[in-house]
Amino acid sequence: MEFNGDDESSFEQCYRCYPVTFIEKAHLDKGDKIIMPPSALNRLASLHIEYPMLFQLINESVGKTTHCGVLEFTADEGIVYFPYWMMQNMSLEEGDIVRIKNMSLVKGTYIKLQPHTQDFLDITNPKAILETTLRSYSCLTTGDTIMVPYNNKQYFINVVEAKPSSAVSIIETDCEVDFAPPLDYKEPEKPQN
Repeated sequence: MEFNGDDESSFEQCYRCYPVTFIEKAHLDKGDKIIMPPSALNRLASLHIEYPMLFQLINESVGKTTHCGVLEFTADEGIVYFPYWMMQNMSLEEGDIVRIKNMSLVKGTYIKLQPHTQDFLDITNPKAILETTLRSYSCLTTGDTIMVPYNNKQYFINVVEAKPSSAVSIIETDCEVDFAPPLDYKEPEKPQN
């Protein structure tokens, strides 16, 4: 199931999506890279697109949008493979249809992140862990929840804010990172006199 955009400088296609575990590449669950079919590369190569290749993903059935990069073009025709956490973010089930458009995103200068749980802040040097994890990402979109694997545990972190736009490229950028209190944070009780 494919849709070709009319614009000769843009790429827009619909594909069925499946998790990367279907092709025994579960290690690709770390990061935001998808695997597309060879026909996508052929079409993209014929366009005057900007590099790195970044894409907007749209689940029209629920109105969710995010952004990502591409790792390789080896998927079966009509199919894209996603990290599982991205499918969850987009409310996509195996075999659902996703619309993919090529995009240019501005380089991020600031991101505000909110861990789901306080225990992320308890790990040794959470900022370093986050920096290492974000090297596997191409872009961040406000409203997304990213997954940070560390010590056989998965930490989920909301992207609360991104500047200068709600979707930014984080490839080769020096982004300022700020943290909002974790979702499960409770103010310490004040001692009563």
